[in-house]
Amino acid sequence: MGTFTETLDAVPASLPQWLQRQAHRHGMDVALRHKHLGVWQERTWAHVADEVRRLASALQTRGFAAGATLTIISRPRPQALLAALAAQWLGGVASLFDPLDAAAEQVQRLATLQPGFVLVEGVEEMRRLHAARVAVGVWVYLDKRGLSDSAPFAQALDYATLVAERPIDGLAPQGRVLQTAFVFYRGAGQAIEEQRVSHAELLQEGQRLVTREGLDRHEEALAARAFASGGQARYLLAPWLMAGFRLNFPENLATRDRDRRELGPTLVAGTRETYERLYRYALERLPESGSWPRRLVDWALATQAGPLQRHLGDCLVRRPLRDVLGFSRTRAPLLVGDALPPETQAFFQVLGIRVRQWEDAAHWEAPSNLVQHTTDDWSGLQSQLA
Repeated sequence: MGTFTETLDAVPASLPQWLQRQAHRHGMDVALRHKHLGVWQERTWAHVADEVRRLASALQTRGFAAGATLTIISRPRPQALLAALAAQWLGGVASLFDPLDAAAEQVQRLATLQPGFVLVEGVEEMRRLHAARVAVGVWVYLDKRGLSDSAPFAQALDYATLVAERPIDGLAPQGRVLQTAFVFYRGAGQAIEEQRVSHAELLQEGQRLVTREGLDRHEEALAARAFASGGQARYLLAPWLMAGFRLNFPENLATRDRDRRELGPTLVAGTRETYERLYRYALERLPESGSWPRRLVDWALATQAGPLQRHLGDCLVRRPLRDVLGFSRTRAPLLVGDALPPETQAFFQVLGIRVRQWEDAAHWEAPSNLVQHTTDDWSGLQSQLA
């Protein structure tokens, strides 16, 4: 119990320590929500911290230790985020892969890396590992649909079963401020590169954003992308833990825009692709060019307008468009990474949505400790994905 108190009294030096602090101070507040079958499912800070500690305990009993890497291949799901924090709780590293990336290149990358601890969303992600001939030591899955008792699925472990196990008593966060929290990869084969992000960098950038944007516990944010980039970790994950606001996960990628409209988040941390997709979405719903309704829209969206035109334009067009896009309550629309094209930036500007860019300061380099893995026929591996 002494270790727990000392950790809380000290300035949190890692993401899991910030999680522990939020659970201690605001344990009954809702930390996460995930839409499932049309209903928002809630987890409090106390629940989140307990689940992370339980998963960390289960991983430790199966050999995961400080310095080890947990590879995660999943779409945006709370369990994937909590698994990353569990690895960091033990002083380990989380390596996140987006299952929407090109399968062939990801298979080559996994074949080169040969991860020993893996969490996958379901059967499709497990097939990628099988195609890469990865000899995984510990497999964990989130969704058992499609899994069978035959290889390579027989040795897989159910996430829900692991977090139901009795945790190790007194298992305090072991991660340190200068340790690597996340590692991201790009490229494949001999051209693979890695980006390592420490707890120190995440906390520094997270605090900078919290301060500059004035974020607090009352924000609502939508995690519509997998945390498979340094920018998402810096500007959404770290601020969530430090400011203590609520993080919401859509039911799936197909419903993310509808869920955003329903939620009306105050904080949006999107990429260039996010804002361009929403820009196209809005344009597709405008009246036909040349029609009188379209002339009304163009009149309402004019950049040079008098007070009456601005007022009517806001009531008739701007506000409904913000509602359609899910920006009705957004006060912190953030762009992580590459800048927007001028026409996209101008469109959001005229709607009264002042998108602010935050650089994704990625430092990529060739890793020095990869296990090299080759095959004579990558097309044979690709065919296994079909």
